[in-house]
Amino acid sequence: MKIHILFISILILATFHFASCMSKTANNKNVEADRNQALSKDTHMDPIYYSHNEKEVGAIRLSALKFKSLGIKVGNIPTRDLSGVVNANGWLELFPQHKAVITTIFGANITEIKVIKGEKVKKNQILAYLSHPNLINLQTAYTRTYNQMQFLEREYHRQKRLHDEKIGSDDDIYQQTKARYQIIKSEFEGYDAQLKQLNLDVKKLENGNISQYLPVVSPIDGYIEKILVQTGQFVDPQAQILSIINNDFIHADILVSEKDIHKVKMGQKVSFTVDSVPKKNFSATIFSIEKNFKRNPRVVRVHAEIHQKEYFFIPGMRIHGKIYTDDSSIHALPEEAIIIKNGKPYIFLVETNEQDNKMEWVFNPVEIRTGISDRGWVEISLLKPLPENSKVALNNAYYLISEMKKGETSDITYWR
Repeated sequence: MKIHILFISILILATFHFASCMSKTANNKNVEADRNQALSKDTHMDPIYYSHNEKEVGAIRLSALKFKSLGIKVGNIPTRDLSGVVNANGWLELFPQHKAVITTIFGANITEIKVIKGEKVKKNQILAYLSHPNLINLQTAYTRTYNQMQFLEREYHRQKRLHDEKIGSDDDIYQQTKARYQIIKSEFEGYDAQLKQLNLDVKKLENGNISQYLPVVSPIDGYIEKILVQTGQFVDPQAQILSIINNDFIHADILVSEKDIHKVKMGQKVSFTVDSVPKKNFSATIFSIEKNFKRNPRVVRVHAEIHQKEYFFIPGMRIHGKIYTDDSSIHALPEEAIIIKNGKPYIFLVETNEQDNKMEWVFNPVEIRTGISDRGWVEISLLKPLPENSKVALNNAYYLISEMKKGETSDITYWR
C-alpha cells in the first residue's frame, strides 16, 4: 500500500514538472517572436539615412577634436556645370605632311650615314652621302653645256644686234645661231633641274668644282624614324633610304561610334590617358571631324589638338579618351566625398549634437545614384530628398569609414 501511494506521488510531481517546462518553452517562443517582429521593423528603416545592418554602413560619431584632425569639410550639396561625356578610344597620330620618306632619284652607293635612329634633325640638314660614276658624268655634262650656252648666248645677241640694225648679217646665220642657242639652253636647264633635285650646288659647278659625293638632305624638321640602308649599299632610284617624323605636330585620333557622333562638335574638350601613363590625364581640343565611316563597327575619326605635348608621345600610342559635350548645371560632389560600399555609392549626411558642453559630429550614410563625372566632380541623385538645410561631407569620406571600421575597409573604396 505504501509503495502504491509513493508511485502516485512521483507521477503527480512529474506531471507538474513537464507542464512547467512546456509553459517556459511557450513563453520563450513568444519572446523570440516579439523580438523578431521588432527587428523586422528596425531593418525596414529608411536605408538612405542610416542602417544598423552589419552588412551596410552605419552612423559614425566623432568628437570635435577628431573631426578637426581629419580635416573634414561640410556644406550644402553644390550645383556645378558638368559636361556630358562620350567615351572613345584611339591613338596618337601625325598627318602625312609631318612625315617624310627619303628616296633618291639617282642610283648610287651609300658612302656615309651621318645620323642615327631617334636623332633630331633640321630641314635641309645632310643625312647621308651617295656616290657613283654617273654622278660625275651628270656634273660634267652640266659644266659642258653651261660653257656652250655662255658662248652661244653671246653669239646670239651679237647676231641679233647685227640683224636688227641690218649691218651685213645674213638672216640664215642669225636663225641658225638662235636655234643652237635655244637648244643648248634647254639642255642646260634640264641638267640644272636634275642637279638641283639632287641637292648639288650648281654655282660651284659653274666654276668648275665637280663634287664626288651626293648629299641626301632632310625635307622637314623632325626625328629619324627608320634607317633602311647600310654603308656601301647600292640603292636603286626611288628606293627608300630613311624616314623622318615630326612629333611636334602629334595629335589625338579618336574613334567615335555612329550612335555618339551627333554629340561631337568642333571645339569640344577632350581628356585622355595613354597606356604607358594610365594615371595621368592629358587635355585636347577637337579641330577636325571626318565625314566618312571607318572600319566595322562603324566609327568616325575625330582629330584633337593636344594642349601639352610630352616628349614620350609617339605615333601609334593607344589612348582612352572622354569627349565633353554640352554643359548642364546639376547637383555634384567631389569624388572624395563619395564611397562605394558593397557595390553601392554613398555620401554622408552631417549632424551635430551637444551634450555637457561637448560637441559631437554624427555622419549618417546616404545611398545615392551617380551620373556623369567631369574633372574630379560626380553628378549625384538622391533616392529621397534630404531635410531642409542639410549638410553633407565634402571630402575625406574614406577616412570616415576607416574610423568606423578600422582594419575592415577592404570592401570600401572611393568612387571611381
